[in-house]
Amino acid sequence: MVLPRQRHLKWKALDSLEYFLMIVCGVCLFGFSLAVVCDIVTRLLGNPWLWLQEVTSTLFIYGIFIGTAVATRRNDHLYLTAFAEAMHGRSRTVIELAIRAVVLGVCAALIYYGYINFLRGFGSFRLPSNTPIASLYAAIPLCGLFTALFTVEQIVNGIKHGFDHPEPEPKDTRSMFEAPEKGAAP
Repeated sequence: MVLPRQRHLKWKALDSLEYFLMIVCGVCLFGFSLAVVCDIVTRLLGNPWLWLQEVTSTLFIYGIFIGTAVATRRNDHLYLTAFAEAMHGRSRTVIELAIRAVVLGVCAALIYYGYINFLRGFGSFRLPSNTPIASLYAAIPLCGLFTALFTVEQIVNGIKHGFDHPEPEPKDTRSMFEAPEKGAAP
């Protein structure tokens, strides 16, 4: 699951964290989908399970915020890649660092304001379980921490190795329904 793409910007020590977060994100999004289906079915049967809405919102929020952190490590998130990748040398380094400085600013806001919301969330409760709403808000500063960690990793390695590196050759991506070219080995 850890992509070889832009390997020069990654530390091997964080590969297991990325792998773990990918699994957690996948479980959250699968659980979210399953909870939505169960919520629809129980409502259609006339016996709704009210707690499913809490489960759905919790899994959705954690899946999104954890996915944001993982997307940062994998460089699968939305940022000005086309602009930066069109450049080379010092100008590319400056643009890449500026982009990541903005990301770090957003991370600081997520950590600071997310933590404030988390602390305030102990005064409000979700119904019907009476769980403090802080259980939802905890995902915000966690996202900020993981995203900041992965951004610092990219900054350090980008300064050390450069941001501009050739990508590895892609593997054969033909689908099983495509016929091989004539004369080509399967």
